Amino acid sequence: MGNKEDLLAGAKQCLVERGWAHTTVRDIAAAAGVSHAAIGYHFGSREALLTQALVDAVDELDGALEGHGALDGPARWQALIDSFTTHRALWVAQLEAVVQAQRSDVVREHLAKGQQQAREGLGGSVPLALLGGLMLQWLVDPEHAPSGTEVADSLRTLTESP
Repeated sequence: MGNKEDLLAGAKQCLVERGWAHTTVRDIAAAAGVSHAAIGYHFGSREALLTQALVDAVDELDGALEGHGALDGPARWQALIDSFTTHRALWVAQLEAVVQAQRSDVVREHLAKGQQQAREGLGGSVPLALLGGLMLQWLVDPEHAPSGTEVADSLRTLTESP
């Protein structure tokens, strides 16, 4: 791997281990085994690097979940829900990035591109909105959050209503 790939791998590692807010340029450089200057050279800023690392990590997670069938099926929803536990740090980092996007045009631009990809992959804005709501429920109050079957049943009921 080259410095750019090493930086992305280091940034992903830091996002999982430290979260967005607590990851410094020094942390990323140390995890990647490169100099601090390499971040500016390859990505322009810490924020741009962390955002790209987050988008890549979410893409990798999505690829791992693709084998679970259609989005409206209980197995697919349950696989997404399970990822809120197995990849909790990644989902929390995504929420941290959304907060950062309110103060950074660079972060907002990268996240907007990621959301566009997610809309395409999930089949539209409504499934993406549902996914965001599920994520919040599972991160905050998992004991009362719905299962994949409950989500699929509710969607079926909504689509069958006149």
